[in-house]
Amino acid sequence: MTTLVTGSRGKVGTALIHLLHGRGAPVRAASAAPEKLELPAGVESVKLDLGDPATFPAALSGVTSVFLYAEPSHIGDFLEQAEAAGVEHIVLLSSSSVLAPDAADNLIAANHLTVEQALDASPITSTSLQPGAFAGNALQWAWALKSGRPLALPYPGSYGDPVHERDIAEAALAILDDPALRGRAYQLTGPESLTFTAQIAILETATGRTFPFTQVTPKAWKESMAEYMPAAFADALLSYWASTDGAPTPLTQHVEALTGHPARTFTEWAKENADAFRS
Repeated sequence: MTTLVTGSRGKVGTALIHLLHGRGAPVRAASAAPEKLELPAGVESVKLDLGDPATFPAALSGVTSVFLYAEPSHIGDFLEQAEAAGVEHIVLLSSSSVLAPDAADNLIAANHLTVEQALDASPITSTSLQPGAFAGNALQWAWALKSGRPLALPYPGSYGDPVHERDIAEAALAILDDPALRGRAYQLTGPESLTFTAQIAILETATGRTFPFTQVTPKAWKESMAEYMPAAFADALLSYWASTDGAPTPLTQHVEALTGHPARTFTEWAKENADAFRS
């Protein structure tokens, strides 16, 4: 009953591997660069590049369940290989962006939506986790702070629902453990809807330092990010932030329903990760 965890270098994948291993459950950690993984003793690693179908058969051999990151480029090939290998269940790390009316036209949402639709058409039972904003997204601010630059925010009043990555991993674990929870989608949120400025205030308290920021135009922000992300991706982010500017994010109780405990707060995440924002 081995579980294959894709994206094993990510925060969610890493947490899930440790949770499964701690329970004595067989787990295989997959990554395009398995040599860079830091795994608990006894956890098997395998090379899996979701953009390279040649790596699929070996990674899926002997696997009964998969924790899957949403990479659409070869999802059809992956599902064919998974079915041939005898995979019974896939937990997809999707995104709440798929719930937006314009999901098919938004680059971020469209990638996740394509994978969800492929899973829906597959005979393999699948469950989609649809988190909103990861709490860890705040780590992008650390680079600007350490370089002495103020944070550049096009929409300081944009709301998010930062969800702790460990809560996502624990939700996945619950679904992997209990067949009764499978075959549906769960929208995962943190316990609070917070603006960017509110998140900054929480980080300032947790770190004991100030987080200076300036409001910039969407055009200026996009231009400043040109060497770091594709223009279409920047446009998708700006569109989302504009839609939530001054509009609190609706919250769900799915984290608590799946894990048995309230969703962790952004304050908890900030305290745990305070050192990342210090010089």
